Amino acid sequence: METALLGVVGWSGSGKTSLLEKLLTGLTAHGKRVNLVKHSHHDVILEPEHKDSARLRRAGAQEVLLASPFRYAIVHELSATPEPDLSELLTRLAPADLTLIEGYKWAPISKLEVFRPVLGKPAIYPNDQHVVAVASDVTRPEDCPEHIIWMDLNQTELILNWLLSNLTKGRFNCS
Repeated sequence: METALLGVVGWSGSGKTSLLEKLLTGLTAHGKRVNLVKHSHHDVILEPEHKDSARLRRAGAQEVLLASPFRYAIVHELSATPEPDLSELLTRLAPADLTLIEGYKWAPISKLEVFRPVLGKPAIYPNDQHVVAVASDVTRPEDCPEHIIWMDLNQTELILNWLLSNLTKGRFNCS
């Protein structure tokens, strides 16, 4: 099964995670299976350092699978190897209707930009041909290319409907 991909990009503080929370709630309410990839530039600590799984990872285990009745997590140590690229990471995910990707700003995938000019950062869409839509708290600028869909960031239901419609029409990249 091919999984549709949509990047959600924007500068720190723009509201990407808040929007994603609302979209995930709506997508799952519509019966969609959704994965999420979240990229971080910081070290990711998934278990307290004093727990057995962290101790065993530090002792040399390349992967630690931590399982409980509620969830499981696989922690893979990169050691001296480079960070895997997005396409490699996507192969590790279970099949889904959609994988939302927060981060990987410059990946060549369809993207929804969350844009808030008040942050003082430039919009991404003028320099990224993969941005297909923008969710913003300001009106569409006159110089915005016609092919870009412009949506009100505060109208989450409209953004969800756009997402569901485009998902149904197969308009996003697939893994």
